[in-house]
Amino acid sequence: MMRLGIIGMALCLMTAMVGIGGAASTDIFPVAGRSGVKLGEPAPNFQLRDMEGHLVALSDLRGKVVMVNFWATWCGPCRVEMPAMEVLYQAFSRKDFEILAVSTDAEGVSVTRPFQQKNRLTFPILHDPDYLVGLTYGARSLPMTFMVDRQGVVRHQIFGARDWGAAEAHQLVQMLMKS
Repeated sequence: MMRLGIIGMALCLMTAMVGIGGAASTDIFPVAGRSGVKLGEPAPNFQLRDMEGHLVALSDLRGKVVMVNFWATWCGPCRVEMPAMEVLYQAFSRKDFEILAVSTDAEGVSVTRPFQQKNRLTFPILHDPDYLVGLTYGARSLPMTFMVDRQGVVRHQIFGARDWGAAEAHQLVQMLMKS
């Protein structure tokens, strides 16, 4: 299974490098032709299915600070940061803050649900099995996190795993809530 995930990620990266791929709908992926989002620009809207099969759109969360985290169950650093993401999630009201953990696992719910249950994660896990949203955002490595302010603008792009339970992470969310 790990080997399959590595092969899948390698194919995604090769696809991104040669510029193949893209979005099926321009209103869902408004910047699909670019090499990713830029700080200070609106976050590309997307719709992905959650673990119950419901569509979740980033645009539905306008007015909240949103942490969009691209990850996979086979990614070691991703697995390490998830419990700290739960700490951050529990520290703030759903009225003000949301996490969208976008799984790039091709196997979908069959691998994310056991991971969610084992780690007692309560934040939404969405599925991007074809990595179209990840490529739109320019997430060329995992984990990668984008912090979106209340107006829907990308304010921070964070490469790699972080201790989301640390004071600095809480301060970042609080700062974005004030903007």
